[in-house]
Amino acid sequence: MLAKIKSARDALRKSEQKVADVILADPDGSVQSSIQSIATKASVSEPTVIRFCRALDCVGFQQFKLRLAQDLASRGTFFYRDVTASDSSKELATKLIDGAIASMVQMRNQLNYHSLEHAIDLFDHCDRIEFYGSGGSGIVAEDAQLKFFRLGKPAIAYADPHIQHSSAALLDNKSLVVAISHSGRSKDILETVKIAKQSRAKVISVTATKSPLAEISDVNFSVDVDEDSDIFAPVKSRLAQMIVLDILAVGIAVKGGEEMLQQLAKARRAIDFKFV
Repeated sequence: MLAKIKSARDALRKSEQKVADVILADPDGSVQSSIQSIATKASVSEPTVIRFCRALDCVGFQQFKLRLAQDLASRGTFFYRDVTASDSSKELATKLIDGAIASMVQMRNQLNYHSLEHAIDLFDHCDRIEFYGSGGSGIVAEDAQLKFFRLGKPAIAYADPHIQHSSAALLDNKSLVVAISHSGRSKDILETVKIAKQSRAKVISVTATKSPLAEISDVNFSVDVDEDSDIFAPVKSRLAQMIVLDILAVGIAVKGGEEMLQQLAKARRAIDFKFV
């Protein structure tokens, strides 16, 4: 929930941003606070606090506090720690592995299962699926293609924005696009998705909560993980994006029943001779 607040903050109203700042400054104290106390600290009205909670997909203040408390309680063993020049090889490896595990825990806690069901339904009704991403997200798009082409429908991934634009323009209402972006603010990806929507394609996004990309998609999987992307390659968010698409691919395969399992087995048998 804390990562979700950080990700959504800039897209909130100015008054709601004040509430976000109060929560982020003292999350443990906020869990114990009343709605009146939060409103007073943020210098806003109580209805503003409620709107803030609803902007984060919570019914009201009590549900928000419950989810925040669950998030704080799950911090436990695995957490993010900054890597420093003085770290030993063991400390470096431990910090990176703990951070990766923490991103998986975050995804488990924030995954929207209604979105998962909706996304599976969109795949069932499409004739083809295309994955768009750039940079680290482009690698995730290529990884997704390796999973989805076995599911019985044409699947392709594009990382070049020029090709993305052209391909999106040739889609139709039986096409499905999966747009992947850590920030959800890439101009190229946003333009590609707008073109795909004009072509009447459905769009699934894997991106930050309340980002511009999330807002224009038919279905969004929120990926809000703490990331040192300004310095290092976005490893944690890339892992989170991959696990989301793994879950979607397996969900589609399971729903496909025996026929889908036979198809997957056929694809596997086709490369059996490659192994000794």
